This record gives sequence, C-alpha cells and structure tokens, in this order.
Amino acid sequence: MIGSTEACSGKSAVILGIAHQLQQQGISISYGKPIGTCPSEQGDCLDEDVRFITHSLKLVPEHVSPTLLTLTPKVVQRRITQKDTTDYCARLQEEAPVEGVDLAVLEGPGDLNEGRLFSLALPQMAEILDADIVLVSRFSPALLVDSLLSAKQQLGDRLAGVVINDVPKDQMRRVESEVRTFLEASGIPVLAALPHSEVLRSVSVAELVHQLRAEVLCCADRADLLVESLKIGAMNVNSALKYFRKAHNMAVVTGGDRTDLQLAALETSTHCLILTGHIPPQKAILSRAEELEIPILAVDLDTLSTVEIIEQAFGKVRIHEPVKAENMRQLIAQKFDSDRLLQQLGLRTPAPAK
Repeated sequence: MIGSTEACSGKSAVILGIAHQLQQQGISISYGKPIGTCPSEQGDCLDEDVRFITHSLKLVPEHVSPTLLTLTPKVVQRRITQKDTTDYCARLQEEAPVEGVDLAVLEGPGDLNEGRLFSLALPQMAEILDADIVLVSRFSPALLVDSLLSAKQQLGDRLAGVVINDVPKDQMRRVESEVRTFLEASGIPVLAALPHSEVLRSVSVAELVHQLRAEVLCCADRADLLVESLKIGAMNVNSALKYFRKAHNMAVVTGGDRTDLQLAALETSTHCLILTGHIPPQKAILSRAEELEIPILAVDLDTLSTVEIIEQAFGKVRIHEPVKAENMRQLIAQKFDSDRLLQQLGLRTPAPAK
C-alpha cells in the first residue's frame, strides 16, 4: 500500500512513477484505490485518478481492483445514520487481491486516519490485507520528522519506507544527509527524496476553467497549457512589464478594462489571461491572443476571490496531465531506490556481498 501523511502530498504522482519503474524492471503489477476521492466526470463509478493511472500504466481491467466507496458528505452521512451498514473489511478482503501479478499496489487515503469511519483507514487496510506500506510525505522543515516518527509508531514494521516529496533545492543537501541519517537510524527507510518541481506544482488552463467556472473567450484548444505562477495586473504598464518579465508560464489576472496591462501580459511569458469586472476585451486583444495562442478567460468573480481560488489550486490538482506524469517518471527513475523496496518485499534477492 502507498499512503501519505497528509492530503495533497503527491501520492498519486509518486504511485504512477514507482509503478512505471517497476514495470520497466519486469515486475507485473495491479493497481487499485479502495477509497475514491476524485469522483468520475464521465458519469460512471470509476475514480478519475484510477482512470488516469490505469490508462497510463496500460493495465488490463483484470489487474485493476475496484473502488469500494467514494468519500462525499452524503456517503459519510449515510454511514453516520447507519443507513450504510456495509462490512467494508469483508469487501476489501474479497475484492482487493488480484491474481496473476507479481505485486499488487493499492493507493491509500489522504492521511493515516481518513476512512476510519468505514474501517478503511490506511493502518486498518494494511492489517486486513497483511500489506507493507510506503508513505509519501511532502517536505516541511518543522513537521516532516515528527509526522514520520508518528507514522512509524502507528505502522510499526509494516512501514517499508518513505518518499520525501517536494524538497526545495536549497534544502536537498540537508535532507539527503541530516534528515535521511536520522530517519534511517529511527528505523524508517528513506527510499527517495524528490526535488521540488514547478511542473508538478503547476495547474492546467483547463483546471483553472473548471475551478473558476470561467468562460473561455479564445484558444480553447490550448487548455492543456500549464500555469506555473500567478501575477496580478493592477499597476501602471511600465511597472507591469518589469513585473511580468520576472515570471515564467504565468496566469495574469487583471480587469477587463485594462487593455494596456492585457497587451503587456500577452507579450511576456503568459499562458493564460484571466479578466474580471464583466468587461469584454477589445477585438485587438482577442486577435493578438489568437496569434500567440494564449487562452483568455472571463470570470464572474472579483479579483481577490479569483486569486484565492487559483492559489488554492497550485500544487493540489490531480496528476491528469501527461507532461506531469512524464516529469514524475523521470524523477522516480533518478531518485527512487526500487531495488531496496523489492528486496524488502521479497521480490528480489539481495546481491551477494563482495
């Protein structure tokens, strides 16, 4: 099982990277996510994360374990009022195991406690299935070690290792030496320390359209563009140009009446222009955006609300863009110690000592 110490740690991305690496080493795998957290947008019961990961890994349906439930307020309410009395432990034992593969990979809930109402918290599922656990934890200078020590106390010998994710460049040396050394001495194997990636933290224009409920005014076919930073256009145009030129692959939020700032944004590294104020852009702006293939969105929100929604989206969106998946595959290939994991799982014999 692959779990995480807190939500939005990058667990799904890490699973995709690890599973791909194991496949490249000739290990056949199955995948499943007993608790769904990303309801289907296609009207069926398949979790969107499951859909994307199984497609990316080219898994046949027989090698995909079913999702037992999707956490929604309605589902929780049914359980609390005892309208749902399903024995999810029994269902997990019956439906999670997959035959004919070397390794079954199950994605755990968002943290160590999510799903406890249904007896499907990560420690509970691992106990039911007699499974080993790999934990993904997003780097935090103050909280990382405490959270992993707490997890070790809860999971005991089931904890096969941890992946420290999203480590800033200036912290990597300390993590690789001091933090890794301390955790290993505490009985917590560190399988990888993954560096911060702007690509993985980014959000697609399509996701911004969804989150903001925006109207796409042009270049709807470029909704796959990734936005890595956010800038607000509310100053004079000379200051704005200096401000915009410092950013890369940005979204610019500005008023629909600020034609000067809209033009300035289009001439810099902008992947999306977001207009507030219910004022449509001039034809010259739309024409220039079409030439440069930069989507323009219109929102029925004020600037502050728009910025808050976008800031919440960064780093928390699903890994449903192929460029993100490829980025994580590369990071795992470079940093993840798959041989050590396979040895601990009994899938690879340790090399003889020289």
